[in-house]
Amino acid sequence: MSSHKTTNSWELLPSSLDDVELIRKKCRRLAMRRAAMSAGVSALPIPGLDIATDLTFLARVIQDINVEFGLSHDQIERLQPKMRLIAYETMVGMGGLLVGRIVTREVVAHLLARSGLKMLVQHAAKIVPVAGQIASVSIGFVTFRAVANQHIDACVAVAAELVSQQNT
Repeated sequence: MSSHKTTNSWELLPSSLDDVELIRKKCRRLAMRRAAMSAGVSALPIPGLDIATDLTFLARVIQDINVEFGLSHDQIERLQPKMRLIAYETMVGMGGLLVGRIVTREVVAHLLARSGLKMLVQHAAKIVPVAGQIASVSIGFVTFRAVANQHIDACVAVAAELVSQQNT
């Protein structure tokens, strides 16, 4: 059973900190599955495919995480003005770059460009036949999961703040 209510095909905010924790666990599993899928594609020796796949999968998983927490752009815009203000203030205060934003491949590309070392090492590793492929897959998996988990942590912080404000 879902840990939070659904109305008209969009998720509402979690109603308790227990709900936030359940959603966090669900999103961690989702991030792990998507990171594994992305890593699987990275194993293919097709130049550029891994980057395109990372961008697409990461944009999708970040948007899915936002929706699960009730923190997509559209969902936040539907909040009461006081709660919307609290959500935005919390996001700005903690630096949750992708919480409540419309997530595009370009935004994710910018985020991944900040971790450019990963891409450089990943592509350099592909030059070395077998060991390079293993390194490329491993680096891709770890980086994807780390970015997704950081986003989950940001959503948890915003959702927890909103829950605490709802209960006061």
